[in-house]
Amino acid sequence: MNRTDRLYALVEELRAAAPRPRSARALARRFEVSVRTIERDLAALQQSGVPIHAEPGRNGGYVLDRERTLPPLTITPAEATALAVGLHALAGTPFAVDARSALHKVLAVLPQPEREAAARLTDRVRLLVPPARPARPAGPVVPAALREALTAGRVLRLEYADAAGRVTARDVEPLGFLGGPEHWYLAGWCRLRDAPRGFRLDRVRAATALDERAPHRVVDLAALDTLGSDVVPLDAATVM
Repeated sequence: MNRTDRLYALVEELRAAAPRPRSARALARRFEVSVRTIERDLAALQQSGVPIHAEPGRNGGYVLDRERTLPPLTITPAEATALAVGLHALAGTPFAVDARSALHKVLAVLPQPEREAAARLTDRVRLLVPPARPARPAGPVVPAALREALTAGRVLRLEYADAAGRVTARDVEPLGFLGGPEHWYLAGWCRLRDAPRGFRLDRVRAATALDERAPHRVVDLAALDTLGSDVVPLDAATVM
C-alpha cells in the first residue's frame, strides 16, 4: 500500500472506530508499518485539516471527530477540474482562502488514480486573464477580517480610499457582501454618511473589528446603487 492509499485508509480506520481511540501501535500493526511512520501520517492528516486529536492515558490514542468529516466520496476528474476553475474565480474575494482549503480537503480523499487523472486534466486548462489594472488588489487578510466581523456581528473600523485615492476612516456596520464580475463589495451602514454604502474590497486599506456589537438593521441590499446590476441572492443549491 502506498502512502496516499494508507492515509485514506487511516482516516476510514479511525472513522470506523470513533469515538473510541486507536493507539499508534495498533494502527502500525494494522497497516504493517512502524509506529514512527503512523505518527508521521497522523501529523500530515492533522496539518491538512482532518479533525484528529490525541487522547492521553493508558487507554488513549487517536480519535477522529466523525461529526466534522465527510464520509468517503468520489468525484470525477472533470468535477475536480471544475472546482479548481471555480477557485480561480474566487481570487481576491472574502472566501478565497476558505475555498482553497475546501478544495484541498476534497482532493485529499480522492483515490490515487482519480487524483492523478484530475491533475492531468487540470494541467491542460489555461485561463485568460485581463492585464493588470492599476487598482490595488485586496490581500487575503483584509477580506478575512471583513468576513469574520460580519459573521460575529461586530462594527468595523475601515481605512477606505475613494476613486480619487483619498483615504478616510469610517466605522461601518457590516451587512453583507456583494459579488460582481469585476469587483467584490462590503455592504454596510456607514456611520460617517449615516446611510448604507458599498465598499470595494480592493480599496479597503485596513480593517479592524471593534468590540462593539453592530445593531440589527433591516436594509434591502437590492436598494443600493449597483450601477445598473441586479442584486440576486446566492442560492445555496448552486454550491451544495
